[in-house]
Amino acid sequence: MGVITLFSFYTFYFNSDKTEPITFGFIVGNEWALLKEWVVASKTGAGIFIICSTFGLLIGYLEFKAKRTLTFSSLIFGFGFVMSFLCWAASGKFIPFTGLLQGSLMLSIPLIFGSMSGLLCEKSGVINIAIEGQLLAAAFVSGIVASLTQSTIWGLVAAPFAGALISLLLAIFAIKYAVDQVIIGFVINVLVIGFTGFIYSELLVEYEDKWNSGPSFASIEIPLLSKIPIIGPVLFNQTIIVYFMYIIVIAIQIALFKSKWGLRTRAVGEMPVAADSVGINVNKLRFFNVMLAGFVAGIGGAYFTIGSVGSFTKQMTAGAGFIALAGLIFGKWSPRGAVIAALFFGFADNLQGTLTIIGLAIPSEFMLMVPYIATIIAVSGVVGRVRAPAADGIPYSRGNK
Repeated sequence: MGVITLFSFYTFYFNSDKTEPITFGFIVGNEWALLKEWVVASKTGAGIFIICSTFGLLIGYLEFKAKRTLTFSSLIFGFGFVMSFLCWAASGKFIPFTGLLQGSLMLSIPLIFGSMSGLLCEKSGVINIAIEGQLLAAAFVSGIVASLTQSTIWGLVAAPFAGALISLLLAIFAIKYAVDQVIIGFVINVLVIGFTGFIYSELLVEYEDKWNSGPSFASIEIPLLSKIPIIGPVLFNQTIIVYFMYIIVIAIQIALFKSKWGLRTRAVGEMPVAADSVGINVNKLRFFNVMLAGFVAGIGGAYFTIGSVGSFTKQMTAGAGFIALAGLIFGKWSPRGAVIAALFFGFADNLQGTLTIIGLAIPSEFMLMVPYIATIIAVSGVVGRVRAPAADGIPYSRGNK
């Protein structure tokens, strides 16, 4: 963090010759307006936010000395660094700040569902490489069902079952037959990509009007809450899938650490022998959790079709399942951490798109690298210890440790 702060100070402030003002816009709809725009000189804004990132660095030092996690300090530091970068890079431009956050949340929704799916599996001791297949299958089925019925509700109902069907394959081979979980996960992904691609080419393209022209959910404004400046249009003017996401994340966070099911799940993921010794059916619970993970991923997969464009396209998940898995690692196998990581990934993705639209000369590929660089840093242990559940990926049978 210290090196990045010094780099920011030198590049974005000390060595910067940019004097044009940058304009941040905060209104996207009819929300209450405390501040419509903020116009600040590029160099001045960069200096302000470098001070913010320095403050985060100091808090991080205190947290490190106290042997606490660096979550809060990392958020402050990251916010300051990104904003100082924007002040430097977008000099003379207009940045729709609230719109940037809104788009970031939308891009992170499938990642959050995917990371929750991976979390439910891996906390139980099953590696879920098949998140990509679960998301893609759910997007495929929800798009077709919504097209045939012209109902988004039926599309949303069908999606979790599609995700669960993929999870059933994973559970049977990984738990019952003890097949290598990483290999079977990749095989399932290839199977789903090939099957959906074939049906798309042979059926959905030729008979698009009937099979691939479904409706999509409209945004639902929550009264009063949607009027709150900045966070209102971002959090409370969304589709029903997003509101389901809020409920699911909170439910998993509470259930995993405050319920008997959560205690047993963590036990079979850390020490299945001990769990078995007190009467817990390890493989039965793992099977149930893997199926539950498929249901969760299925709702996230529906967002690609009925949650946004309404129709299915070939390989439309575009690796979202693998990014969700990276977010799970970056979030240290915790619901809250996985959500923060997914939001960060979504923000980085949306930021590179925004910078491209406003005409900056920074290659978009550079911005796309940022989440993966951050993941490598996290896995290497720079931001704290990252450890998977002890029994993750290890098949269990009674009598074997």
